[in-house]
Amino acid sequence: MDNVHDMNNAQTIGVIGAGTMGNGIAQVCALAGLPVVMLDVDDKRVARGRDAIATALERLVKKSRLSAGERDAALGRLRGATDYGALGDCDFIVEAATEDEPLKLGILRQADALAKEGAIVATNTSSISITKLAAAMRRPGQFVGLHFFNPVPLMALVEVVRGRATGAASVEAAVALAMRLGKTPVVVEDSPGFVVNRLLCPMLNEAVLAYGEGIATAADIDEAMKLGCNHPIGPLALADLIGLDVVLAVMEVFHREFKDPKYRPAPLLGEMVAEGKLGRKSGRGFYNYS
Repeated sequence: MDNVHDMNNAQTIGVIGAGTMGNGIAQVCALAGLPVVMLDVDDKRVARGRDAIATALERLVKKSRLSAGERDAALGRLRGATDYGALGDCDFIVEAATEDEPLKLGILRQADALAKEGAIVATNTSSISITKLAAAMRRPGQFVGLHFFNPVPLMALVEVVRGRATGAASVEAAVALAMRLGKTPVVVEDSPGFVVNRLLCPMLNEAVLAYGEGIATAADIDEAMKLGCNHPIGPLALADLIGLDVVLAVMEVFHREFKDPKYRPAPLLGEMVAEGKLGRKSGRGFYNYS
């Protein structure tokens, strides 16, 4: 596979970021039998990420979905780190930092500089161009998008995003890794929002517009979409769950990149974010969570 590692064989995975997405990715890798190095800026964050994984695995044991032995084996495959040098032995490195382009570029440059020959570097971005990020890499052919969904252990989909420079072998290895983790990979071309967010976020934005126009209450809009479209959660409750600031940021990216007025963020969305009503994480959004 052109010097690129075959992900069907046991490989070491590096995960940069021990937050919600990072520890979720590390958890599914460790459960799949892969040794994992989970890296963050300090020991406290690494420990918090490890504790979150231990708690999640303990929950699975209590529900009889995992044996105590399998839990211990998975935790035994997990190594924490704060030094990028620890990624030197990894065959596949996944960056899962905050959705901030300058931050991601800095992290990816460091990872790329220390990655071994043949290692693939991936980003878990949900909206930043893979082609743009690849421009900072010394081996852009071995750089790919690997977009997991939150919560990682429960969500079956992984979008494998091919940038303009991404090599076919890197795409194959990313698909193989996703399958090894028990996920269903969908290969997509590099375009703002890829597939899921490209379709989902404008729908959420439209729900905000409808609510702002007074067409129906938030609860009734959500109930209508749940019962009329068989959605498990209504669009306004989902926006609250994702974070209204995140939905706004994605719509702003679409509006800027596509230069199409249909992607203009709903004015109410901007107003709510300015007021600090971000959804569940702030206690207030379209619903009150306090």
